[in-house]
Amino acid sequence: MNKFIQNIKNIWKVEELRKRIILTLSLILVYRIGSFVILPGVNYDALAAANAKGDSNALETLLSLFSGGGFSNASIMALGIMPYISASIIMQLLGMAVPAVQKMQNEGESGRKRINNYTRILTIIICALQAPSYLTLWVGNKNALPVDVDTLWWVQSTVVMVAGSMFAVWLGERITDKGIGNGISLLITVGILSRLPQAFFAELGFSGDNLIKIILELVALMLIILGTILIVQGVRKIPMNTAKRIAGARGADAQGARSYLPIKVNASGVMPIIFAQAIMTIPVMIFASSAADGGGFIQRTLGDIYGVSYNVLLAVLIIVFTFFYTAIMINPRKMADDMKRNGGFIPGIRPGEETADYIDTLVSRITFPGSLFLALIAILPSIAHAAGITSGFEMFFGGTSLLIMVGVVLDTLQQIETYLLNRHMDGLMEGSRVRGRRSPNELPVI
Repeated sequence: MNKFIQNIKNIWKVEELRKRIILTLSLILVYRIGSFVILPGVNYDALAAANAKGDSNALETLLSLFSGGGFSNASIMALGIMPYISASIIMQLLGMAVPAVQKMQNEGESGRKRINNYTRILTIIICALQAPSYLTLWVGNKNALPVDVDTLWWVQSTVVMVAGSMFAVWLGERITDKGIGNGISLLITVGILSRLPQAFFAELGFSGDNLIKIILELVALMLIILGTILIVQGVRKIPMNTAKRIAGARGADAQGARSYLPIKVNASGVMPIIFAQAIMTIPVMIFASSAADGGGFIQRTLGDIYGVSYNVLLAVLIIVFTFFYTAIMINPRKMADDMKRNGGFIPGIRPGEETADYIDTLVSRITFPGSLFLALIAILPSIAHAAGITSGFEMFFGGTSLLIMVGVVLDTLQQIETYLLNRHMDGLMEGSRVRGRRSPNELPVI
């Protein structure tokens, strides 16, 4: 405890770090306030009564979780930053198929700025398409639309929702530039964590006086978080040498430096789960109003998120998407070319094509267990539900929310660690095995 208090004091002593943390907390507070500002004209009493019934589907629950309740509250930030994430994913996919986007990706800082501008424009387009659908399918189905709704209300509500989503993106970018941590990810994490106290107290009320059950649930949650941290931080270090060089006037050979090329076990992050859940939701939305036998079968199979069929299909899709997204994120041929250009080589492996094949084989081998882990994480909420945990609290036992929380918290701690170590102070992770500090002979992923 004394060391923890001393670490907090060290953080407060670093003026730049202190200002960044205060700014980050202030912008997060603004975002949280915005998620409770209701759209003009919406009947909030009717919306609250409908939400109290708890008949939301899996997609609605997920979007509400990511927006910190803004989605279910019909707030001006109901869309949150999910349109921006969707636009970013689209731009990444275009980078594989469109040569012009590939060229921008290779142009360095100027190319990155252009891609960011196109991403913002695409975000506005997505918001403009999603806002009327949200007002019709969500607010309308809850009987919360204004009585005298007209065209002007639809236009102004759409504009307000687009502006609210872009304001959330602006807050995230300001946190990234002037604050601490990745702003967009932090806003998602804060939205998720804001639901934790309510879900936990609901679980306490549901369990009653069964204290042993609560303790076992908390122990299981801690073990799951521990396993998630180990997998998220897990890397396969490929030994790598740099070529010998001539040093000094006497022409003595300097020994080549020994380093490592780290390949993450979970290089795809949380994206395979998001892709798989989106694919699973589309048929349910298409056949939602169908009374045919085929539509009823789809509803029974994919509509029950706790069913065996749903979770088996979800796990298979996650495994497939993990390999797909890893292939997007990691390019063995580019890594081999960059390594050869910088005079690096893997001991026993020829530079060039043979190095690319070697890296590709290793990536494939470690991606498979990583995909199995993601599939297990995705179905853990269903397992928790089967064990008798309430629907709100079970979301924290796995799925997208757990991976995002663990990844964002670790990334933020690593940035704070860097500030402290640069000023020769003890870091937050002193004595731990969390990859908060990079060893001197470990290189970043090329």
